[in-house]
Amino acid sequence: MTFITLVTEIITYCSLQLMLLLNYLGKIGPKTPLMAAATFSVGWNTFACSESLEKPLNWLLFNYYLTTCLQSSVNKHRHMFVKQVDMDHVMKAKSIREFDKRFTSVMFGYRTIDDYYTDASPNRRLKSVGIPVLCLNSVDDVFSPSHAIPIETAKQNPNVALVLTSYGGHIGFLEGIWPRQSTYMDRVFKQFVQAMVEHGHELSNM
Repeated sequence: MTFITLVTEIITYCSLQLMLLLNYLGKIGPKTPLMAAATFSVGWNTFACSESLEKPLNWLLFNYYLTTCLQSSVNKHRHMFVKQVDMDHVMKAKSIREFDKRFTSVMFGYRTIDDYYTDASPNRRLKSVGIPVLCLNSVDDVFSPSHAIPIETAKQNPNVALVLTSYGGHIGFLEGIWPRQSTYMDRVFKQFVQAMVEHGHELSNM
């Protein structure tokens, strides 16, 4: 296997897609064709993530703006959704949770938003991950609060390396006064890729 092929099999996405990745890995276990995966700033518990973003300052800085972005995205194609959801009701949502209740959970066929958020939370499937996975989170990430990070579950799965930093925010992990070079996240990912290139075969045989 070439280095380029290996790198393409070590998947990285933004945090929301990484929740999907972890859920997939937890469902399929060791049967996945992937050799390894890395996640950064993933939201482990969707309920806790929503609660954190609904705190007054976080709502003002992040939640309301992101909700309007979601509304703008679906409003461009509202003619496609009018038969499934009340688009006027969707456009009145003031938080991501309200948007998910009125649009996302309905469009994906969930009975309630609680059902959707339960299914979307990767913390409950971490124990079943069957390939090497590096998970980098910061304890000051308002999108993924520290109390919801499944530390004990990660300890019980030898395939999971959970790396926590005191600072880093949400997909930040900047370094230095003027962070113009590679970040801590870049360096950790590079080291992980190198370890998989050099020792991936050994890990897969464990």
